[in-house]
Amino acid sequence: MRTRPLKVALLGCGVVGSEVARIMTTHAEDLAARIGAPVELAGVAVRRPGRVREGIAPELVTTDAAALAARDDIDVVIEVIGGIEPARTLITTAFEHGAGVVTANKALLAEDGPALHEAAEKHGVDLYYEAAAAAAIPLVRPLRESLAGDKVNRVLGIVNGTTNFILDRMDSTGAGYSEALDEATALGYAEADPTADVEGFDAAAKAAILAGIAFHTRVRLDDVHREGLTEVTAADIASARRMGCTVKLLAICERAADGRSVTARVHPAMIPLTHPLASVREAYNAVFVEAEAAGRLMFYGPGAGGAPTASAVLGDLVAVCRNKLAGARGPGESAYAQLPVSPMGEVVTRYHISLDVADKPGVLAQCATVFAEHGVSIDTVRQQGIDGPGDGASLVVVTHRASDAALSATVEALRRLDTVRGVASTMRVEGE
Repeated sequence: MRTRPLKVALLGCGVVGSEVARIMTTHAEDLAARIGAPVELAGVAVRRPGRVREGIAPELVTTDAAALAARDDIDVVIEVIGGIEPARTLITTAFEHGAGVVTANKALLAEDGPALHEAAEKHGVDLYYEAAAAAAIPLVRPLRESLAGDKVNRVLGIVNGTTNFILDRMDSTGAGYSEALDEATALGYAEADPTADVEGFDAAAKAAILAGIAFHTRVRLDDVHREGLTEVTAADIASARRMGCTVKLLAICERAADGRSVTARVHPAMIPLTHPLASVREAYNAVFVEAEAAGRLMFYGPGAGGAPTASAVLGDLVAVCRNKLAGARGPGESAYAQLPVSPMGEVVTRYHISLDVADKPGVLAQCATVFAEHGVSIDTVRQQGIDGPGDGASLVVVTHRASDAALSATVEALRRLDTVRGVASTMRVEGE
């Protein structure tokens, strides 16, 4: 074993960073044995230097992240600050000074991943980011390495623990969205500002990363269709249950049937209770991968949290350090396919539409005509009266497979009917 330690700079020491530092200290001997050389925490960049950080020597703490990233004696930089800037500048600075980088920054990778890969290649260093896709769940490396000789056609998954917890509570207890969110916040699953989670931004960033790796093409955050779960109601959950389904916020990345394009999207969807993802409860994550030769694979585990995320970060640290010792680089960006990303309108799936209609003869026929005019075939229809004043009824339609553009046009035409008082909800049906 080489006796000179590999020096590591840690940028950020919050929930994840503090766990990274702790594991590096408590597992130092094991890490050294796995790498072939000891690793030394050479500096920790923080925003609040006065805060006590257990297990970290005070002399290692600095507020000058730029100077730490620019040190020529640093072998690996671990970035767990998050956000776009200053993280992007700090990572490129580390590359310029010969350091490999391990990051958990999904937002930055989804926004500027190609440029970061190009910078890493230019300077002959590594860029690893297992923790950016699904925290502790090994997903990036299997897609990038284990399935490199296969053809991945679909990635379907629950990649945000907060939203899965909320939907699970709505399903299991009958709670409304606001009640379930309040419980998630009280338990620490949701941030004080939960927008990134409940509006699907977090999941969309992960979808962009996974689609890029799975399909060997460049997919940016702007390419991902995104819908959150704030409009999901208890009635939607109950309707899904009557269909033998549950509701999940899914990240779906697909290769077109002709292989000439890909799609990436995040939105709530009904999935059958028989699908493996339907049983994923609480704040857990799971990703279902469909490959041509390997078949169907499922990856399951905690998708967030300090210790789980730190586990993935340390796995990448071991890989980058081994490459350093061998004078080699790990896999870079695999974007040779350069497949275009198709718009959401071209996505084909089934739909569940709930309408508030006038309770009188001919309404069903009028609605069926609108579906037929737009080429959307109806699978099942359920109609029932609505309790309360007036003569209204609820009409629930489940379609056969149709394009998103055709469904959107159908819904707009339905809204214009005098007998349709409102479109209560529209939800896709996936995983069949």
